[in-house]
Amino acid sequence: MKTFFHLLQEVIKPGLCHRCGGCVSLCTSVNYGALEIGEDGRPRYKDVEKCIECGLCHAVCPEIDELEPETRHRLSWSAPIGRVLSAGVARASDAAVRAHATDGGLVTALLLHLFHTGRIDGAIVAKRVGPYQREPYLATSPEEIMESRGFFFDTSHNVAGLGDAYMARASVEAMSPLMSKGLRRVALVGTPCQIQAFRRMETLGVVPSESVAFCFGLYCSGNFLFDEPHRLELARAGNFSWDQVVKMNVKEFFQVHLQDGTVRHLDLHVLDRLKRHACRYCEDYSAEVADISFGGLGAPEGWTSFITRTPKGRAAYLDARGRTVEEMDRHQDPGLSDKVLEAVMRAAARKRAEAREHRRELGKAVVVAL
Repeated sequence: MKTFFHLLQEVIKPGLCHRCGGCVSLCTSVNYGALEIGEDGRPRYKDVEKCIECGLCHAVCPEIDELEPETRHRLSWSAPIGRVLSAGVARASDAAVRAHATDGGLVTALLLHLFHTGRIDGAIVAKRVGPYQREPYLATSPEEIMESRGFFFDTSHNVAGLGDAYMARASVEAMSPLMSKGLRRVALVGTPCQIQAFRRMETLGVVPSESVAFCFGLYCSGNFLFDEPHRLELARAGNFSWDQVVKMNVKEFFQVHLQDGTVRHLDLHVLDRLKRHACRYCEDYSAEVADISFGGLGAPEGWTSFITRTPKGRAAYLDARGRTVEEMDRHQDPGLSDKVLEAVMRAAARKRAEAREHRRELGKAVVVAL
């Protein structure tokens, strides 16, 4: 049986760790206390003597394929981007929610609806802790959910973790306090690697997976490091000043919204040098095993595109539609759903192809979907 020692050799030392926090969250939740998140954002031994070598931390890692076939089968995954029940474009009905949203505030609107209807008692989100930093946070009130909405300089719905100090600290980390707080119906909002780690916990049937009611995944091109040199490089490339930036987003282009209302569009390749090393090897763009996946790609400005993937996710969306969620009229554009899926599939194919090429260069075997 492989243990955290093997995870160090196979994933962490080669630079393949996504820093999703799944291994540490699992170890903490079962009260082993052998692992912790280091200052660099990577997992490490906290007390090696407490490690019972159960192998669970190794099994839940998104870079380890041991549980991939079973997890995909359980969730009815299918190529090329996972299970798709429906797709469309929507936004928050409340203008106050939309005001600080990256796209249309759909994730926040859905979380608020689930909270007010008693279907969740908390949500694992990210909150701002500095000008270029966010950290995982367990929100247990509508006010706390609202505080987590939208874009700050350190993240968007596609970019999580700007700034070297943040190092993409994981939403999965915030799962550890669930049991101590007595929460049993929590929504997890995370990037594809974080959702993958959780789904593998769920496949194993280990804590704290039974406390999570919904998995909401965000489209993800990768995590990027926006330290001072990188910020200066982007400002020169886009001809803008950072003190004029209102928000940023990643769609077909890297978008920089300025205070005067103008939007700078930069080619996505500008971000390649800023991408964290491990993200170069990730093949999942659209959170393929989430209950619902969200992002700005394929949607007009001020709206969010979505893909429902499980009956539970589709039911949650339909229940919120017409209440906290406003859906774009499909009659005005009958091909809207197809356009969303086509855009997402193009982005997913591009990310998968680039990841596989990087793996070839690394000399690591390419994982082929079954």
